[in-house]
Amino acid sequence: MTMEIAFRAALLAWLAADPALASGLNAIVEEAPLRTALPWLALTASASIDWGTKDGAGREIRVALELNYRGDDPLSESALVAAVERRIESLPATQPGFRLVTLTFLRARAERRGEARRALVLEYRARVLAG
Repeated sequence: MTMEIAFRAALLAWLAADPALASGLNAIVEEAPLRTALPWLALTASASIDWGTKDGAGREIRVALELNYRGDDPLSESALVAAVERRIESLPATQPGFRLVTLTFLRARAERRGEARRALVLEYRARVLAG
């Protein structure tokens, strides 16, 4: 479980350290915020399973990040979505407590939630080894 928590923290810190994302989003947080103006990005879920080797501990961690924004046009925040994806996929391999072996995009889901609110969920799989 420690590697999952460390991975979540590293990913959120990496996203928050990006100047373009920090200026384009009102929050980059671990849970969906209750009173934050749109747009915001939250790491809403994760799950992990064993991915260790004979001589080392490891985890396969799946995460879901949810981007909430407002717009009548489904493409209104396409540049922001692309920036989020690029930043996630550029997470450095060497992190405190673990080493990222692979980070793979799994799927995305988009939905309209009324009042021109939109949500995009991005799901990734990370394979990490204790470091």
